[in-house]
Amino acid sequence: MVEKFWQTKTLAKMTDTEWESLCDGCGKCCLHKIIEDESEEIHFTNVACELLNTKTCRCKKYEKRFKYVSDCFKVTLDDIDAFHWLPETCAYKRLLEGNDIPEWHPLITGSQSEMHKLGYSIRGKAVAESQAGDLEDHIITFKL
Repeated sequence: MVEKFWQTKTLAKMTDTEWESLCDGCGKCCLHKIIEDESEEIHFTNVACELLNTKTCRCKKYEKRFKYVSDCFKVTLDDIDAFHWLPETCAYKRLLEGNDIPEWHPLITGSQSEMHKLGYSIRGKAVAESQAGDLEDHIITFKL
């Protein structure tokens, strides 16, 4: 069996291309979150960022997203302490915790179709930011 780069390299040793390929494109990190002031508890909503295409689960302006969305968060090792809010299925979080990437991950299957088919993306679950209204009305109870 051939070992894959994510099985042999630490996150810190990955190239930019390898790092970017860890993103499965599920769109979960592009959902708005509500953070309680006192407890810092995080509540995910089903409200997608204005730049997220809810059908493809990809950012419409990925390379320029920070220009359009001031609170867009870039997942980097510099912000490793913030990984706790990433979904349990996220490859960055899983590898950091010593786990392998999920078997449905596009790096394993070769496409995103299995991820979408199994319901691990936000496809069919997200509401456009422009149509959502109050975020508190969109807190999700399903596991991400």
